[in-house]
Amino acid sequence: MDQHVDVLIIGQGPAGLSAAIYTARAGMDTLILGCAPKVAGDYAIDNYFGFTETISGKELIERGRIQAAKFGAEIRCERVLSIHLLDDGSFEAVTEAGTVHAQAIILATGVSRVRPNIPDLARFEGKGVSYCVSCDGYFVRGKPVLVVGEGNFAANQALELLQYTLKVTLCTQGKEPAMNADFRRRLEEANIPIRTTSIQALEGDKFLEQVRFDDGTTLDVDGLFVAMGEASSSDFAYTLGLTRNGVFLEADCEQRTNVPGVFAAGDCVGRFLQISVAVGEGAIAARSAIDYVKKRRKQP
Repeated sequence: MDQHVDVLIIGQGPAGLSAAIYTARAGMDTLILGCAPKVAGDYAIDNYFGFTETISGKELIERGRIQAAKFGAEIRCERVLSIHLLDDGSFEAVTEAGTVHAQAIILATGVSRVRPNIPDLARFEGKGVSYCVSCDGYFVRGKPVLVVGEGNFAANQALELLQYTLKVTLCTQGKEPAMNADFRRRLEEANIPIRTTSIQALEGDKFLEQVRFDDGTTLDVDGLFVAMGEASSSDFAYTLGLTRNGVFLEADCEQRTNVPGVFAAGDCVGRFLQISVAVGEGAIAARSAIDYVKKRRKQP
């Protein structure tokens, strides 16, 4: 299948769906590719503007999909394998099902976090296992929690959790601690112990209640925060020549990357990793993409 669109959006998370609402509403032929994002699970969200009642991530994403489709955006669960810039300034995306040609690209791919090899980790995601302190720290106020990771990112997450609870432990999952001296000092001053054992099992009925380590010991916890670092934000950065800042894509205040016609929004740009921020960045990226496509249409 060979398809031509004005705007191709990669990622069906809050940033991608928000962008699609704006581009489709502006009359742009819009296609969203990607599959259900991690947030589209049984995560309880109670800090999103306008929702006085807690809403699940799954329901919030589904509402976004319905709204984007209402304005004419096409949404498919389909993986994009590569994107190439063509000589005429347009883009060719190779997917599992064919080829898509687009005048503009919006990357809303999120970031792939390193997942530790812990049995039943997926079963407790949204039920005690989290990847975001800012998102879920509120739910473990005053409760014992465990942060999994060996580097500065894990140390920082552990320290941020002190806003919600003083019962914080850090586990390096069998690795040597790799955080720098400053973070080691801050952890010590905050009385956050570091365990170098590995987690063998997660236990609990409906929610996480306890972790069991390979030395036979156990720890009662109500939350486990995975902070093993973020993997590559997008392999597309390499083929398109996008400027990166570590694992994130660089984008200006208009969500423009260094490649004309390519815009990025949401977690993949590495700002405040919150749904509300992703939605706003998606809207800005859409506006920039709309302006870009309109200018291309005027070119002889």
